[in-house]
Amino acid sequence: MKSIRVAVAAAAVGASFVALTACSSPMQAGAAAVVGNERISTGDLNRNVQEYEAALKQAKIEPSQLGVPINQFVLFRMANEAAYKQIAAKHNVQVSESEIDAALKDPGQQQSPEMNLLSKGVAPTDARGYLRATLGVIKLRSQLGGPEDQNAQAKFTQELGSITPVYNPRYGEFSQQGFVDPGRFGKPVQPPQQQAQQQG
Repeated sequence: MKSIRVAVAAAAVGASFVALTACSSPMQAGAAAVVGNERISTGDLNRNVQEYEAALKQAKIEPSQLGVPINQFVLFRMANEAAYKQIAAKHNVQVSESEIDAALKDPGQQQSPEMNLLSKGVAPTDARGYLRATLGVIKLRSQLGGPEDQNAQAKFTQELGSITPVYNPRYGEFSQQGFVDPGRFGKPVQPPQQQAQQQG
């Protein structure tokens, strides 16, 4: 049985389309991150973290098995989801409910659909928004020419790079190496990289 830590590590190994870096824009009060035109509130982050922790407990997975702090793991996933959603909306990409239903049954490279979602920082009970956003960018990449087309990939990378998340410093500084946890004397904490490439 593949452990969640192995799954998270596998997600982190893949090269991301663009290195997301926190810029120096002022952070809105009460925001965990601002991604393009979307604000991720600390309340939304806390709710997602609680749901994710409950899902880990139900799956009998210790949070320490992730290898990264839960709040950073979930925040990174939420920021990616927000960016994907905005890019799909910009190109008017539609995802049907039946496509989401099918994705909910997809185990990916894991032993179950639930483990697949957990390995991406998603609570299986609240996965529809994440799947809609992820399926949207997969469809967009296909419309642009597919993942094997270098021009299409370059265009998608440019699109994704136009939406730069700004993270609240309380969750650590984000660099090309990942989050840097100030509580660990500046040691980089590697978050999972963007998932569209693995799922594409």
